[in-house]
Amino acid sequence: MNATAVGALETMKAAAPSRWSQWVCTAENSLLFVLLSAIVLLPLVESILRKTMSVGIAGSATLVQHITLFMSMIGAAVAARDRKLLALFDFTSFLGARAQVVGRFGSHFFAAAIAGFLCIASVDFIWAERAAGGILAHGIPVWIAQAVLPVGFAIIALRCLSHSTSSAVWRSLAVVSFVALLASAPLWSARADLWFYPALLFVGACALSGAPVFAILAGIALVFFWKEGAPIASVSLDHYRLVVNPALPAIPIFTLAGFILAAGGAPARLTRLFQALFGHFRGGMGIAAVSVGAFFTAFTGASGVTILALGGLLLPLLVAARYRERDALGLVTVSGSLGVLLPPCLPLILYAIVAKINIEQLFLGALLPGILMVTLAAGWSARRDSRGRRDILPFNRDEAWGAMRAAKWELVLPLVVFASLFSGFATPVEAAALTALYTFVVEAFVHRDLSGPRRLIAVTTECGALVGGILLILGVALGLTNYLVDIQLPDRAVEWATRTIHSKWLFLLGLNVLLLAVGCLTDIFSAIVVVAPLVVPIGLAFGVDPVHLGVIFLANLELGYLTPPVGVNLFYAATRFNRPIAEVCRSVMPLLPVLALGVLAITYLPWLSTALPNAFK
Repeated sequence: MNATAVGALETMKAAAPSRWSQWVCTAENSLLFVLLSAIVLLPLVESILRKTMSVGIAGSATLVQHITLFMSMIGAAVAARDRKLLALFDFTSFLGARAQVVGRFGSHFFAAAIAGFLCIASVDFIWAERAAGGILAHGIPVWIAQAVLPVGFAIIALRCLSHSTSSAVWRSLAVVSFVALLASAPLWSARADLWFYPALLFVGACALSGAPVFAILAGIALVFFWKEGAPIASVSLDHYRLVVNPALPAIPIFTLAGFILAAGGAPARLTRLFQALFGHFRGGMGIAAVSVGAFFTAFTGASGVTILALGGLLLPLLVAARYRERDALGLVTVSGSLGVLLPPCLPLILYAIVAKINIEQLFLGALLPGILMVTLAAGWSARRDSRGRRDILPFNRDEAWGAMRAAKWELVLPLVVFASLFSGFATPVEAAALTALYTFVVEAFVHRDLSGPRRLIAVTTECGALVGGILLILGVALGLTNYLVDIQLPDRAVEWATRTIHSKWLFLLGLNVLLLAVGCLTDIFSAIVVVAPLVVPIGLAFGVDPVHLGVIFLANLELGYLTPPVGVNLFYAATRFNRPIAEVCRSVMPLLPVLALGVLAITYLPWLSTALPNAFK
């Protein structure tokens, strides 16, 4: 064989894995598109049939819930593939190159090991479900739908191993160690009491090295379950129960609507509109940036997405409007978190599910506090505007009218959400589906901003990866929460709080401090699942209205997003704008006292949270 043929053969061998990987990526992305489309269309078809013909699709709600389960696991696998599994922070980035390599290897191997154990736990769970013989719908056994759990965890484990190192030798060593660790589990799990505290310290070290949040929470849960001799299949059972909650499909559907908006020309149209409406005021561009950021966070459900997607548009506009660069950076960073209290933001839906309160009531309760936080940030931006009176352009009626006409379809969107929810026309899931369909029609057919199927598949892939990663966290977090409930920690906390604290207002102040610390150290989603079940019983014991308590909870976590040194939004902004984290912290610091006043007002003026829910009961 000549040199040319040998070279061609080697090229083909090298290209084969690439072609295989490309095929797998295409298949996963297409599957996410199909699953998200089904989650949107099934509730709409069911609603139309029920209202027009008084018939429905047999098992429609159950099918949507289990399609959400499929979507969540495929999305989590895609997030692992694209290195988008949510992590808090990586302290090894402040150390040398060798420490970073060691930290990356350790954190990825740890995540792979945890995913491997969750795969084993899921197999045990499915084996028990298969023996029970439950039926999903149309004669389909439940265990077949649940089989996506071990498959998804296995894929996540393999991808974490593949990302652990670029060295083939070390990767092979990681695979051998991974298999040995899982195979020897029955031996060392029998003496979990001996290594309980070292294991918790190891989980903490992996957390500091940038391990994914799901692995940290699941690792803690598994360590506790092993110590108590409890079956780890309970973690998979809790994961399954959370993801198939009847109200949970609203989360991926509303998030999809937000991603479709962000992918189209809506950011530019809304920014132009707010500039035209407020540009003749002092701080007009700052008000526009805060409003647009809050609007998109309310629909995407993730403040980091707002910063990454809109930061490149908003920061140059603020600097061009003669804001100091530090103030502009602070405003963009803050704007990403302000939509947390604005319906239909994902944390609002999740808190309502976890705390078992009415979603519509929480939407109403959070509306005025959300507007308050946006107004405070806008007021701060007006004070930091360095332009003089002569530099501010007068109001241009033609430009405002043109901008309003261009953005009229996006402006109708909140009305679609509220009208469908509060008219009794639709359930929360159906309202979410109607919202997603409306945004798709507007962006794809009215404005024609989504050019072709490839762009739409790319949007659904990004949405699926985000939602899948979040639901992965929530599922394992619920396993940890239920362990805490089993050891009666909420009851003990209620007893201690009522015995030690004798004032409702003192309790609320302590709650502010606790939740601010929680918001600094963890993401909002796992905080809701883990901390809310502990806080809700104490709030009820002190007579705090459940809706008011939920708004306080989320307002504090919203502020925690921005609190140095480990507020999550600080790291998103540092990454997006390629700035040192210390510079981002300095840019946000002047805004924190202003927003803290808003949190205190929300806490100590209950009517802000209860007036609208009481009026619409």
